[in-house]
Amino acid sequence: MSKANRITRLTSAACEQIQARMLEACRKIASDHGLVIESTGWRGLEPGFSFEPAFRISIPAPDGKPLNLDKEMFALLAEQYGLEAADFERELIAGGERFRITGIDPRRPKYPISVERIPDRRGFKFTADNVAMLLKAQVKP
Repeated sequence: MSKANRITRLTSAACEQIQARMLEACRKIASDHGLVIESTGWRGLEPGFSFEPAFRISIPAPDGKPLNLDKEMFALLAEQYGLEAADFERELIAGGERFRITGIDPRRPKYPISVERIPDRRGFKFTADNVAMLLKAQVKP
């Protein structure tokens, strides 16, 4: 790497670019073993100085796409919590911040819905009623 290309501060754009290159490099290794790899985002640990890339490696589904157990579990359980399968990965706004729905954990009866805050991908737990209310509020004109 030349000094002209050296990164001195990890911006969101730089983290995205580095992770994309890492994902591409790992695809061949996963493919050699009959697996698929996908990015699951990244989070900034020390803003500007370090980040943690996240990848999911899985056995491919029959259609060749990555198998996403969180999405499958969400589709099975969503109706029980007043949500729809299509709500997986939907965005919502709570307290002026943007979140994305990432799953359901039935072992947490009070806060079963998993979400991540979009800017930093930090995980949070919400009540099902709160998520349903926030999603309905978003749809209103």
